[in-house]
Amino acid sequence: MTQPIGKAVKEFLAEAEEIVDQLNLDLLSLGDCADVGDCNPDLINSIFRGAHSLKGLAGMFGFAEISELAHNLENLLDSLRLGKIPLVAGTLNVMFDSMELLGNLVRGAGEGGGTIDISPAVQRINGCLNARPAAAAELQLSDLGLPDKVLNTLTEYEEHRLLENFRKGRNIYSILVSFSIATFDQDLGELTDMLKQAGEVISTLPSAGGNLEAAIDFELLVGSQQGLDEIIAIVNRDTAVVTLLGAAKRETAGGKPVAPAAPVSTEPADQTTSTAVAADISPTAKSISRTVRVDIGKLDELMNIVGELVLSHSTISSISSRLRLDGFSTLALELGKAAKNLERRLTELQKGVMEIRMIPVGQLYEKMSRIVRKVSREQGKKVDLRLFGADTELDKLIIEDISDPLMHIIRNAIDHAIEPPEERRNAGKDEKGCIKLSSYHKGNHVVIEIEDDGRGIDREKVRRKALERKFISETDNLSDHELLELIFLPGFSTSDTVSEISGRGVGMDVVKNNLTAVSGIVDVESTPGVGSRFIITLPITLAIIKALIIQSCARTYALPITSVMESLMIRQHDIMTVEKQEVIQLRESTLPLLRLSGYFGLQQAGGTPDEFYVVVVGVAEKRLGIIVDDLLGQQDIVIKAMGETFKGIRGISGAADLGDQRTILVLDVGGIINESMRGSA
Repeated sequence: MTQPIGKAVKEFLAEAEEIVDQLNLDLLSLGDCADVGDCNPDLINSIFRGAHSLKGLAGMFGFAEISELAHNLENLLDSLRLGKIPLVAGTLNVMFDSMELLGNLVRGAGEGGGTIDISPAVQRINGCLNARPAAAAELQLSDLGLPDKVLNTLTEYEEHRLLENFRKGRNIYSILVSFSIATFDQDLGELTDMLKQAGEVISTLPSAGGNLEAAIDFELLVGSQQGLDEIIAIVNRDTAVVTLLGAAKRETAGGKPVAPAAPVSTEPADQTTSTAVAADISPTAKSISRTVRVDIGKLDELMNIVGELVLSHSTISSISSRLRLDGFSTLALELGKAAKNLERRLTELQKGVMEIRMIPVGQLYEKMSRIVRKVSREQGKKVDLRLFGADTELDKLIIEDISDPLMHIIRNAIDHAIEPPEERRNAGKDEKGCIKLSSYHKGNHVVIEIEDDGRGIDREKVRRKALERKFISETDNLSDHELLELIFLPGFSTSDTVSEISGRGVGMDVVKNNLTAVSGIVDVESTPGVGSRFIITLPITLAIIKALIIQSCARTYALPITSVMESLMIRQHDIMTVEKQEVIQLRESTLPLLRLSGYFGLQQAGGTPDEFYVVVVGVAEKRLGIIVDDLLGQQDIVIKAMGETFKGIRGISGAADLGDQRTILVLDVGGIINESMRGSA
């Protein structure tokens, strides 16, 4: 497919992606309903409408494969909603696989990729359409004893839902109700929502009423287990006429069927005074929604502009300070006030742009739910995914960058950690494994945890594999934590067999590198036989941040202030050496030190000073003291990417411009801590 990506096509792809994401979410809910044997018809209808919308949109823009697959999926859903085929595990699997293929087609259209053969998916859908429910006692509409005026108004779908309600032993009610023309849409919606709590609203039809100028009447057909008095209480309107049209045939204690009850109705107290006269309503073309879809690229441009304004503010503040030193006190004072006012407005603007970029991680959770279902089904395992902290917000770009690492950790958990059902039963566990995905704020960071209740990481197997690959030697005395950290080495794998998911040795090191690229850090904890937990610590955003400007070896760097714990002055004799690692005693703990001159291979001019600053930085529970020559103050900076040429440099997360037109490097605290800890090990 070589469709050019114009503005209209971009709009389609964005909307198509939203539709596919919602369809996947609804399918997960449908799968849960099918497991308990009670499917919500509104849910099936919602999926049906989504597939129909996607088919129409794709056809309009010429994406034939997307349109054809959505059309076939729509046919399958239509047969499902009409009860022509059963909702069984095989049908659900076909729908899940077809939805995943739809997602790939949409992504491929956006990336200008090649065509994907959809014929196998279409064949599987047709196979489901040819299936038929198991033979059951036929129940005809004529057997229900309902008035012809009701039966003649029903669509095929409504007839099916009516029969289903009778099969489930529900009573069928006709509710004739009158609403004011001014508020009928809101009132009808509220009544429908309340009735859905008690059963199913089978049909809603306008009905001829007495006062056509001021009121509009509706007749609702409702199936419910509730009795007549309970339905009347729910409706709670003097003008409503509630009629029991028929009750499903049930067996008495003696084994004889009971015929449907005779129609019973409640008459309105006074129809002439119950409906208020509607006020004149002027037509309007205003939209109900106040949501605007914005390309993240436009937000990046806006953020860059804000960043340039931040730099301009720094320049103005610097000029104000110099004017004051040169004796222009009055002019400097006025310029300083203007700079302060500009700073306040910039802070508000920066906060507003940041809030627009922030999205809840719940959007990421939805994708993980689909992955868990797919991989567990392929592995023949039962896995329950529990989600916590879906409202925690992160920068949109960070969420995109951590999607693949998170997916790989979860796939590994299902493949390596979660045992097969029989093995879990033998170990005294629930045969259904559990993966917990949770996120929460911790200081200026967001923590995402992936925890499973599987077999845990076998330390001895990790050591054996590390020895085979010559990552360690027989004489190395590694701690428990250091052994676990070996799984993040390039080419390391504990899997004895190569599968689609694991065993190729190209997994956890990529996870760690991708997280380091967004200044994140990953830790692992594991207990044999109990499970494992991966803890990912991330900055909330990488756009505009406040940084501590430092100097080392006559070079200037920026440290994100969110990672700075404190700074202190020490002397050379305060430094001790433990196993070739420089450390100092900081209160009750030992703090490892790092010299930027040694880390980057720089030459210290004028020898080593006797006094210097130590900036204590930390991510998650890890702490490190960075030795620097000078502290130059705090400043808002905009981190800019270094480009592909410098992408592999460890310890650098980007570059930033200062107010005096200088460009400096921004240090990646997480990467530096990881490197220094690994080196000291």
